Amino acid sequence: MRRAYSVETVRAAEAALMKRVPEGALMQRAAAGLAAACGDLLRRTGRVYGARVLLLVGGGDNGGDALYAGARLARRGAGVRALLVSPDRAHAGGLAAFLAAGGRVADGPDGLGGLDLVVDGITGIGGRGGLREDALALLRAVTRDHDRTPVIAVDLPSGVEADSGEVHGEAVRADATVTFGTYKPGHLIDPAAEHAGALRLVDIGLGPELPEPPDLEALQYADVAALLPVPGAESDKYSRGVVGVVAGSERYPGAAVLAVSGALHGGAGAVRYVGPGADAVIARFPETLVHAGPPSKAGRVQAWVIGPGLGDGRWAEEAVADVLGADVPVLVDADGLRLLEPETVRTRTAATVLTPHAGEAAALLGVAREEVEAGRLAAVRELAARYRATVLLKGSTTLVAEARDTPVRVNPTGTGWLATAGSGDVLSGLTGSLLAAGLAPRDAASVGAYLHGLAARHGSDGAPVSAQDVAHGIPAAWRDVRAG
Repeated sequence: MRRAYSVETVRAAEAALMKRVPEGALMQRAAAGLAAACGDLLRRTGRVYGARVLLLVGGGDNGGDALYAGARLARRGAGVRALLVSPDRAHAGGLAAFLAAGGRVADGPDGLGGLDLVVDGITGIGGRGGLREDALALLRAVTRDHDRTPVIAVDLPSGVEADSGEVHGEAVRADATVTFGTYKPGHLIDPAAEHAGALRLVDIGLGPELPEPPDLEALQYADVAALLPVPGAESDKYSRGVVGVVAGSERYPGAAVLAVSGALHGGAGAVRYVGPGADAVIARFPETLVHAGPPSKAGRVQAWVIGPGLGDGRWAEEAVADVLGADVPVLVDADGLRLLEPETVRTRTAATVLTPHAGEAAALLGVAREEVEAGRLAAVRELAARYRATVLLKGSTTLVAEARDTPVRVNPTGTGWLATAGSGDVLSGLTGSLLAAGLAPRDAASVGAYLHGLAARHGSDGAPVSAQDVAHGIPAAWRDVRAG
């Protein structure tokens, strides 16, 4: 599992560790890991000896990490130059080591010639509010002339917010980021994560000093495999989980089909469908148990999914109220989010999972969509607290938050292929099947999002993907996870 901590927590852990190790040891560990990562990248297209490397160096420890790493590369035969954003604030020890190893300080960004690598050591995790004008001017000049040169960021791309994943103004876009000790939220959450490129974590011995729980976590294959509900020899359809689906309308019958498809492919023992799309559902999935409604009269279920393609008529309003009155977990998506009563959600005794995209989240919070997209972590936390629910905020990085004090989960399998009509309906059915199987709400939402992303990759195979492709890719995603 990838775990991420706030800057404040990381600084406290570093301070505790520095009391137990020789002075400068942490910076040397970081520099060694950074230099190794730079060497690996350089060897992919050539070699370290004779490579042309440029360091963009800010003040403080981030610039020191870059300078010490540059010294190591220079001793291996690379031609390393440093552009100092603030020469009077450059890390003294790092600069001395860099010059002693044969590194050179460049007079400015002009006349640098060809470059094989740029190292961003301007601000790192300590930066706030985007790049300052002097650093921005330097970055623009370098990237203008070397726009195809790979960039490695030191700890975090300069100009992005480490704790929130927000980006205010211009920031470095790195091909790779080398971070130290632990991940930070900005490595995992867009828009900052988009600037980070490939991530490489360097162990500097910080682990024992980091507290529980982390601020964020991202499940990996083994974590998801441990959560997957696998039927035993004595299982029946009820023990595997019966999920109720209330979705679709005369205008959007396909939403019903897709939500049922996600539930069936997601491993539900049975699906009970209630809604106007019964004919379309039965034509596609004859094993579905259909009922005219209301949902409370449809029969036994272990979880409900409501909302995809539901519309906004009287029947839809009554169905949402009926389902939210049930004493089983309920997932609310799409049109259901517009029709729910906030106080009803807050006072439910059974679990509620809300699955908005950015626009729906903005409506629930009463803010602009752009505010949600720019501050996804703050938005998902606020939604979970306000509605006392588990919230899965869909988007370029899907986030899952609870009202209680547990780490926000970041889904690492997202892909742009999921930006297609109906894929959210599939996710609702899939997650509902996991709720019905007995997974805790946060686990069901996290595993559902993880499988959903993998399923899109299976369904697309590098080509455009439809919501049906995503649904059909779920079993392959399931097998991948179990195989490790």
